[in-house]
Amino acid sequence: MNVAGLAWAASPAQHVLQRWRSLKERMQPDAIEQTANTRNLRLLVSLRWLAVAGQIAIIGVARQWFHLDLPLLQMAMVILFLIGLNLASLFLLRSAIALYDAELFIALLLDVAALTVQLYLSGGATNPFIGLYLLQIILGAVLLRSRWTWTLFGVTSLCFLGLMRYYRHVGLDHYAKGSVVSFMQLRVEGSFLSFVLASVLLIFFLSRINRNLRERDRRLSDLRQQRAEEEHIVRMGLLASGAAHELGTPLSTLSVIVNDWLRVPELAGDPERAADIAEMQQALGRCKQIVSRVLLTAGEARGEEAERTTLIKFFDRMIADWRTSQSPAMLEYTNAIMNDAVIASDTVLVQALFNAFDNALEASPDWVSIEVAGDAEWLVIAVKDRGPGFATHILANFGKPYQSTKGVDGCGLGLFLLVNVIRKLGGTVTPSNQAEGGAVVSVRLPLKALSLEDGRYDLR
Repeated sequence: MNVAGLAWAASPAQHVLQRWRSLKERMQPDAIEQTANTRNLRLLVSLRWLAVAGQIAIIGVARQWFHLDLPLLQMAMVILFLIGLNLASLFLLRSAIALYDAELFIALLLDVAALTVQLYLSGGATNPFIGLYLLQIILGAVLLRSRWTWTLFGVTSLCFLGLMRYYRHVGLDHYAKGSVVSFMQLRVEGSFLSFVLASVLLIFFLSRINRNLRERDRRLSDLRQQRAEEEHIVRMGLLASGAAHELGTPLSTLSVIVNDWLRVPELAGDPERAADIAEMQQALGRCKQIVSRVLLTAGEARGEEAERTTLIKFFDRMIADWRTSQSPAMLEYTNAIMNDAVIASDTVLVQALFNAFDNALEASPDWVSIEVAGDAEWLVIAVKDRGPGFATHILANFGKPYQSTKGVDGCGLGLFLLVNVIRKLGGTVTPSNQAEGGAVVSVRLPLKALSLEDGRYDLR
């Protein structure tokens, strides 16, 4: 194949390559980092609400129980600042602005500033809640890169040192002058409240972080699996289109030769040989049809060969074509579509569904059932057979390539292609075994994916 032929053969798989590249872009560290930072900022918002509630409760306890002289107005202003910070964070989350470590660092830095002011107003380093600085550092260590965490540690340490010298007294003198026991008891009780608050926040935070990490790992695993499948489809598309293109020339040559044989008197006058030549012409025509279908399916079929039709006509014609080509012994076809919408027929979808029909016929040569139903939003195609049903390992790995019980290399691609085509259209494919025996493949497809007006049915 020359260079031009290679370029032409590769073009049918361009739509798959483009989809694969877009998938790789979504898996870039930047995109994943921004998604994680968005979730982490949402988590910080939740923690800040808990911190606001905790501060209000502790200020009330300190005022009413320990009778401490606290500047309620100033401390209330800090709490209002935290509430405003949360509202601003929620606005950022809703506006879908890209978030990086710098934004999270600033958010934690503002939390440290608010905590520092509250501690300054309530005894400075003598306040047992000074230990909440450690919570901020833990948050930074989990959420940020090392350089940002060390910066946060340095800022927090400076704040701690400053509070050792500069702070507002809150009336602890009468405890200190009364007795050492009462003063120590106050410190112990305050430390316990600090421990409870820090523990609740850490448990809440770390449990959510673990859940986010598990969700992230699951998403990455799904994306890697999908990328592998897309890459596999690229290779298959290139191989199929290249092979079909290569076969086109020798098939045309054979067709010309066979047609010339019909003009040879010795051959045309022999009825037996003439019948053989006619059979060869029919076989060549069938091969050409298969090659054309491969190229049409791998290429941009919608833009070139799509026809305006309706749902009922589309499925009726598809079933009629399949019945003619496969000649099943018994086919029960039910079309229960309620909304006969205008759609664009597409060879890609037809070929994908043919794979399910062929599998059912192979498993159950005597009987196959195809049921099509639909409403204003969804289409459901159920393909049933009376064969042995799906093996357990096939059900567990349904939709993956080369899952077959035939024991022949290269088998098991039909349902794999079906699942990928339907998934790109926003639908699902669900396999199951019937209680009375046989298998069922249920295809659920959104009607808008086929709608001609929406223009959304596009596999490119």
